[in-house]
Amino acid sequence: MRREQAAHIDELVRAASGATTRRDAVIQDSWRRCVSEHRLDPEVLREPCILTPSRLREHRDAMEEFTHTARFGVETLYRQVAGLGYVLLLTDAKGITVDFIGDPTFDNNLMRAGLYLGADWNEQHAGTCAVGTCIHTGEALVVHQTDHFDATHIPLTCTAAPVYDPSGALAAVLDISALRSPEPKESQFLALQFVKGVANKIETANLVNRFRREWIIKLAASPEFVDVEPSYVLAVDGSGRVLGFNNAARQLLLREAGAEGAGAPLGLVGRRLGDFFELDVNDLPRFSHALPAGQRLLRLARSGTPLFAATLAPPSRPGRPVAEPPAPALPAPLAGLFRDDAAMRQVATRAAKLVNTQMSLLISGETGTGKEYLAKAIHAASARAARPFVPVNCAALPESLVEGELFGYEAGAFTGAAARGKKGLVLEADGGTLFLDEIGDMPLPLQTRLLRVLAEREVTPLGRSKPVPVNIRVIAASHRDLVAEVKAGRFREDLYFRLSGAVLVLPPLRERRDLDWLVGRLIAGRSHAGGARFNLAEEAMAALKAHDWPGNIRELANALDYACAVAESGMIGVEDLPDRLQPRAPARTGGEAALTRVWAMPPGEALVWSADRPCAANGTGGREELIAALAAHGWNVSAAARDLGLDRTTVHRRMRRFGLVTLRQGASQFS
Repeated sequence: MRREQAAHIDELVRAASGATTRRDAVIQDSWRRCVSEHRLDPEVLREPCILTPSRLREHRDAMEEFTHTARFGVETLYRQVAGLGYVLLLTDAKGITVDFIGDPTFDNNLMRAGLYLGADWNEQHAGTCAVGTCIHTGEALVVHQTDHFDATHIPLTCTAAPVYDPSGALAAVLDISALRSPEPKESQFLALQFVKGVANKIETANLVNRFRREWIIKLAASPEFVDVEPSYVLAVDGSGRVLGFNNAARQLLLREAGAEGAGAPLGLVGRRLGDFFELDVNDLPRFSHALPAGQRLLRLARSGTPLFAATLAPPSRPGRPVAEPPAPALPAPLAGLFRDDAAMRQVATRAAKLVNTQMSLLISGETGTGKEYLAKAIHAASARAARPFVPVNCAALPESLVEGELFGYEAGAFTGAAARGKKGLVLEADGGTLFLDEIGDMPLPLQTRLLRVLAEREVTPLGRSKPVPVNIRVIAASHRDLVAEVKAGRFREDLYFRLSGAVLVLPPLRERRDLDWLVGRLIAGRSHAGGARFNLAEEAMAALKAHDWPGNIRELANALDYACAVAESGMIGVEDLPDRLQPRAPARTGGEAALTRVWAMPPGEALVWSADRPCAANGTGGREELIAALAAHGWNVSAAARDLGLDRTTVHRRMRRFGLVTLRQGASQFS
């Protein structure tokens, strides 16, 4: 075995140096990629990477619905090869094994080989292997024995096929592997056909399950198989727009659109049925099972290729009025943003209706209100959750670099450009969500480039003449009033309307009713050096509630970080809070003699009455009620205004009428 490993390593080194080997082109390319891009050493024998239970749980939870759909197909395939020494792996799009079926009597050997639940088969960790190389190429393949990069995998034979989601993004990889096998690679070609067939069935089942309330169209070249084994399956909505497809149908539509290749399925979802076929949505009922299969012929619009079709209509609507179903529960990522706050519930409920739309979203709100958290929650609740979420702070990017950072550049595009070029943040987000934070600070020239990306769904990196298709969902955010910025000429009006397909406005922290819950979330899991978990004393919580929080949740998080750092025990007292949140006695100033009464010493500032500013001539009616409300709310004007049912400006006006001023205001007058 050692001699075989040594010979294998020599062949890897020759291939990495550019020498031609007897391997398939896919294997040779992967070997070179392992050395040049992944920086793997051919001479290092690696132990399998098995995730910890907690990390594995995260991957499995994210794949729970898909795994449930795929499980029957995985079990069916295992029954077909039972007794032949194979194990089956289902990995997510990152190469992590989230489902596994194998002979339990070989558990130890399988785990040592990495053929086990939680194993990471990404090419950059495991080298050339069926799962990792399938993820890179997007194609089904066999990696047999010495095809593997890592010499410890030489005994293995592995066959994998990609499983795509209805939008055309990679969802999973189905792999069948064995510890021992015949030497000829051809011995695994039948296994390859099995895996490809089951992967296609899983794609179709996932598509039909997701769009079970829409039109389903099944297509085949033969009428005998269209009802039982269709090659192509797609979903269409009631207006005749394409919603999703299995991978075979995706390739068919790409060919028909003249864009065949392994690129992102740009422009397919949302296109009309008539763009690809000689029919529209009104023709679909005539392709039902009631008609003999031989009479259900249709043709592709561009090529004229004949296909036989079978259509499944959406569930019929009841003929009589029925009770309105209860409102669906909020997706967990959105529900986790608040607790018992009406304003936040309204925002989350509206966002839940928009998670899977293509329209761009604009999130507005004061600095620190959690705009990026909302954007991440929308992404996590959407069908794009498994794809990248790429945040871009438009205010932090240097203007001289922002174009290259956003749109990328080719090698040698300008002086100082990276030798291999740069992909750019827009292309990094392909298939997922691009979050443009502080969009109001983007320079006008860049706004023009961004508008083109949004309008045409393609990007042209610097130094490249041909645009690159990109499939992204854009969420923008700003604390600025973009309408005012448009009127001032600092923001393009056409870009504003492109970004504001829907506008979500986050309330400031001072208006939220779930401060206690937010505080609990922000200190959850933290513990004092002595091991005690942190809690807040009543006085400390009162001080937090009395503050206006101009920096909102960000300021609250910073204040709690500080308190946890300085607290001498698990109980955070008011003395552990930052200075700006602690109660202060009135400052002694030259104008102190003018203060005739101090009503209280609230957190942060004291309320005083100035004898130099007597009450209005109509007496003191309402003064005591106002003082009582202010005192009850720790002298927080906003809270007192809400309690009295008044506008904050009205409370300030009455304070001036009664001669009541805060110490901060008084100090400026009496010092």
